[in-house]
Amino acid sequence: MDISNIKTFGQLKKSGYISKSIKDELRDNLVKKLKSKENPFPGILGYEDSVIPDTERALLSRHNILFLGLRGQAKTRMARQMVELLDEYIPIISGSEINDDPFHPVSGYGADLLAEKGDETPITWLHRSQRYGEKLATPDVSVADLIGDIDPIKAANLKLSFADERVLHYGIIPRSNRSIFVINELPDLQARIQVSLFNILEEGDLQIRGFKLRLPLDVMFVFTANPEDYTNRGSIVTPLKDRIESQILTHYPRLLETSLAITAQEAAILEAQHNRVKISDLIKRLIEQVAFEARESELVDKKSGVSARLTISAYENAISAAERRAIVQDEKTTQVWLSDLTGIIPSITGKIELVYEGEQEGPYQVAYNLLEKAIRTQFIQYFPNPETLKKKKGKDSQPADNPYKSITRWFDEGNHLNIFLESKDSDKIQLLYKVDGLHSLVKKYYHSADDKENALLMEFVLHGLAGYSLISKKVLEGRIEFKDLMGSMLNFNNAEADTEHFDDDL
Repeated sequence: MDISNIKTFGQLKKSGYISKSIKDELRDNLVKKLKSKENPFPGILGYEDSVIPDTERALLSRHNILFLGLRGQAKTRMARQMVELLDEYIPIISGSEINDDPFHPVSGYGADLLAEKGDETPITWLHRSQRYGEKLATPDVSVADLIGDIDPIKAANLKLSFADERVLHYGIIPRSNRSIFVINELPDLQARIQVSLFNILEEGDLQIRGFKLRLPLDVMFVFTANPEDYTNRGSIVTPLKDRIESQILTHYPRLLETSLAITAQEAAILEAQHNRVKISDLIKRLIEQVAFEARESELVDKKSGVSARLTISAYENAISAAERRAIVQDEKTTQVWLSDLTGIIPSITGKIELVYEGEQEGPYQVAYNLLEKAIRTQFIQYFPNPETLKKKKGKDSQPADNPYKSITRWFDEGNHLNIFLESKDSDKIQLLYKVDGLHSLVKKYYHSADDKENALLMEFVLHGLAGYSLISKKVLEGRIEFKDLMGSMLNFNNAEADTEHFDDDL
């Protein structure tokens, strides 16, 4: 249908256009997408077998929806993508503040204009991108903001009495007629304001300031909320919750691979950074593992949650840490090393809420500990588990098949390694080759890896062995120091160590 030629109500009727409610519109377009095997929520990962089917069922049932879940679980994004399920254009009466349907006007303005001009009533076409309203619930939101109020200035200018409907100023909900309207963080809305939504949800109409006025609004409501026990800010009043037909529980990615795909999709990496910095699958997995460790940590408030934004910003910071080092050292290309992951600590500290014990530890120490736990967890996915080897010790206190024996012996002989955070790639590689048995261990398990991959895995082995307390690791000013465990313990009370290092042994 060529809408450019349809400019009056009469032309609209001749075109055969059939008006639908917004929920019928969403339902019909969803049915079409399901029949054509088209994903109605592209870019939403990890919800294929849970949240997306629940949402589709709710839309097919023509329900208002409440997405309930912790922060960073794509609740608002799901709501925003529903816009793509709307018809591309719908007709409205020209000049209507509340998107009056020419076939069923609900405002006095729309009804009067239609009665006056009939088939000559002018219409305009509203694109689906303009049919989305969103409001963040805060304690200062008023009924006037959402529903509307009498506008005394309008009454004075038009010389109308307050009993005239034309003096009304419509709130954001009436202005979202025939649209999707989202209220984020619903529990933050004061209880008396939540009560004002009862009639809209149950009867589809509203009243403004006691006006004898009925506006049968056509709105698709989507609410988002954290679980009610998240904070003491408030809760959803029970009668309102009862009127929201479908409550859908969201969740964090259940698999590391899903989390990897989300970060890869959402991270904002510049082309210049792509060209200069390479990041391995190992580093990507370590970054994602930090979020998984945080969600299980006793020091992190589980009711607050750990957003996917943690790993996205950490990924960006890891790239930038390597990029900065390469710029300082005048290197054209580089890779993200494990030592660069000290640069993701600010991305962690700002994304986690700590319980009392965590506050006692301090956010930076908790962040370092989470990174160490991530290294420890991922290490056994790449190399033999040192804990298993410890249980198999023989008479000589070292198992015969211990692949780490040469490495730990080199440190036991008094050797130590200082990996400087700002060193050139070539210097770091040369340094790693000094450790006896380190290169041969990596080659044994990853014989097809190239030189830089070898070096990264060699560095990973050192961090992994420190995580399993086979050697010592200390993060000092501008460097990471690896030593034998016993010597480090004997020097634990050294004044410099007391003031400068974080003890990262688990």
